[in-house]
Amino acid sequence: MATITAGHALAKVLVSWDIDHIYGITADSINNTVDGLYQERDHLKYIQVRHEEVGSLAATADAKLTGKVGVSFGSAGPGATHMFNGLYDAKMDHAPVVAIIGQSATPIMNTYFFQEMDQDPMFSDVTDFHKQVTNPDQIPYVMDEAIRYAYQTKGPAVVIIPDNLSGETIDFEPYHTAKVLKSATTPAVDDSAVDAVYELISKAKHPVLWVGLGMKDAREEVVHFSEKFSVPVLSTAPSTGIMPTDHPNFMGSRGRLGTKPAFEVTQAADLIILAGTNYPFSRFLPKGIKFVQINNSVADLGKQRDIDLTVLADAKPFFAKLNQKGAAMPATPFLKAAQQDKKNWDAWLNKVADDDQSGLNPEAVIRAIKDHSDDDAVFGLDVGNNLMWSIRQLPFNHDQKLSMSAWFGTMGYALPASIAAKLSYPDRQVFSISGDGGFSMVMQDLLTQVQYQLPIVNVVLENKAFGYIQHEKITANQEPYGIHFIGADWAGFADSMGAIGIKVTDRESLAQAFTKVQDLQAAGNTKPILIDAKVKNQDPVDTSFMPIDPEQFDRATIDTYTAQSNLFDQPPFSELLKNES
Repeated sequence: MATITAGHALAKVLVSWDIDHIYGITADSINNTVDGLYQERDHLKYIQVRHEEVGSLAATADAKLTGKVGVSFGSAGPGATHMFNGLYDAKMDHAPVVAIIGQSATPIMNTYFFQEMDQDPMFSDVTDFHKQVTNPDQIPYVMDEAIRYAYQTKGPAVVIIPDNLSGETIDFEPYHTAKVLKSATTPAVDDSAVDAVYELISKAKHPVLWVGLGMKDAREEVVHFSEKFSVPVLSTAPSTGIMPTDHPNFMGSRGRLGTKPAFEVTQAADLIILAGTNYPFSRFLPKGIKFVQINNSVADLGKQRDIDLTVLADAKPFFAKLNQKGAAMPATPFLKAAQQDKKNWDAWLNKVADDDQSGLNPEAVIRAIKDHSDDDAVFGLDVGNNLMWSIRQLPFNHDQKLSMSAWFGTMGYALPASIAAKLSYPDRQVFSISGDGGFSMVMQDLLTQVQYQLPIVNVVLENKAFGYIQHEKITANQEPYGIHFIGADWAGFADSMGAIGIKVTDRESLAQAFTKVQDLQAAGNTKPILIDAKVKNQDPVDTSFMPIDPEQFDRATIDTYTAQSNLFDQPPFSELLKNES
């Protein structure tokens, strides 16, 4: 047993859970806690961010990328409120994080002191675990419980600490209870459910598999299933990469972040298997499709739409057993048509990227990133059109990783996520990809990348507009009021911050930029790089609803859509299916 400060004991608890870095900004209401972190500086690195929102988002990205709990802290009052974005993102994307919140010292609480707030109720919506300690001996215990809660619920936990308490000395004996990070039980695979799903697949002419994050460790099972049963595969956007993106059977995602083949195969499907996902937009799919949902959460079964067959099971072991059923099925006309649709789509994306008659297309920038990224690259992706282009084009076919703000959808996510990625994977190539709107929300923390010598490649797609919202305004026949804003010399900004700025205006300068990036990386560069890409404010084709098939839509609807989109000469799926049949 050792006599140490309660703040030091808190730091020892973090280290015992293999937490090696923590984000935050110190202040008078949390100084004693930070001093405790200092005592464990050889094992626990304090990452001094420039805004608490960035710290809380980075902690959430840590959890999403690694599965390990992410930790951030903030002072009482504004420091605490700045952390809400990261905590709500963790709640909605099911990421285990812990937030340490400072509080006024106990002798001055309830005296209307500077920055004093009743903080406990503030966090009651974001988590059920929001505890304010009342004596110093509680601090390490409550911190340990917060971490266990975060892992158990895959969500945020909040610990509020009056600053004087973390500075008091306590007798602390390190906890010896094993650190268990996974569920003790796995739902058993029901053989009758396997038989029932197999029977539906055997009878279906146009089956589709739709995978979510519940299948994130099941790439082998997904590929085996798709190839054995000749089934095209979709993924939800955040689960991109479960099926290799260059696999001919992978169609991409459906929706605004989706692709033409993903939309068309789901429109033509007669059986959709939702595996490891509670996909919210499945309610908008056509009627007359049979649905199977495989999920290990009872609450999620049938939450989004009526389901014909529900299976309560972990999807990975379920598919391992399903893949043992029956003989391999030859490629069907449906699968062949889907594969051709995918080829056409990829060719069209390249055609758009090559078109530089009136400026630089964003597709060209994303293609350049794809062509110059490693097989284990990590991508922090922001919210908006940049996410749409990234999900459609980036390669996730080897060991690449991505992190995005999926359900909460907060702008400014990419830069914090890239910081988390580089700290968690220091030997990997890391990119952040943002629009100028999202980047300008967190741009100050480029200094954090500089301070900790994180050679991240930050790509800013400047179109001087909130492009994603602009599309909504256009489709609603509204004026683009509040959409446009002034640009900036982002490359110059990067240079002034101690980073390396590179301005790109056309395909030639784009190629030169990535040659320079490669040279810098080969030379062991330790500075962050910012590619300031001046792109066209071009509305990406909306793939959430694509009425181009004359067998499903009338000519007036088709003509209206094609006049508004830039799909060029993409043939409808029904034509491809006829050719294969």
